Amino acid sequence: MKLVRWGERGAERPGLVAPDGGLRDLTGHVPDIAGEVLSDAGLERLRAIDPSTLPPVPEGARLGPCVGGIGKFVCIGLNYADHAAESGLSVPPEPVIFMKATSAVCGPDDPIIIPRGSEKTDWEVELAVVIGTRGKYIPEAEALAHVAGYAVCNDVSERAFQAERQGQWTKGKSCDNFGPLGPWLVTRDEVPDPQDLAMWCEVNGQRMQDGSTRTMVYGVAYLVSYLSQFFTLHPGDVISTGTPPGVGLGMKPPRFLRPGEVVTLGIEGLGRQRQVCVADG
Repeated sequence: MKLVRWGERGAERPGLVAPDGGLRDLTGHVPDIAGEVLSDAGLERLRAIDPSTLPPVPEGARLGPCVGGIGKFVCIGLNYADHAAESGLSVPPEPVIFMKATSAVCGPDDPIIIPRGSEKTDWEVELAVVIGTRGKYIPEAEALAHVAGYAVCNDVSERAFQAERQGQWTKGKSCDNFGPLGPWLVTRDEVPDPQDLAMWCEVNGQRMQDGSTRTMVYGVAYLVSYLSQFFTLHPGDVISTGTPPGVGLGMKPPRFLRPGEVVTLGIEGLGRQRQVCVADG
């Protein structure tokens, strides 16, 4: 099942992708694609609805982030060995964790807003994991049962803010619209192996990243289990699992985004995103 949220920013409505590829409106059936709706029982109730009985989503409607009510947006750094190498860093002995502000979350085709003073805004295609069932101290063998589904994420990053100024990575990762999610939340039953998904990113039609979740250092089940040792995972929490090589920072010379450029990215079976870069103010 593929779930969507559509409509104006801050007023998104729930929906799903019908077998014919059209979008159908779930308004009246659930309040949002969030919270208890993401549980196994909640998702089963949605599966029982005949999409043909649902009204179509209006043509051209904006897609919002595919999950609402995000409590935590947890990101994993340097989780692909070849990306760590291009960044001039070693593979960490434990996952590198940082948080992205939830105010950065936006729809899959909303613009990338290049913040004032930015010279090093970068792209990162990533597999996002959406938690569906609350858990703490989750055994790795049970971790995937806590996952509602998966989505495409662009972990947009401002490298100077991230690494050249004092403090943690968060301020280089949390600018407005630095967290596009979607287009769909694809439920875990449609992703039999999250460690075997092709992923890609292009800038102005030029392929920059061409990787696979097979080369993750720490896989999805491990990450869910690992994170749950430190804090409770709640329905709607998002884990962005790292990026393969090909980011602008790793190029020689480095190459960063400018207003007017177009970023497209996608993951096998999870859909694609398209963002136009614009200057902030």
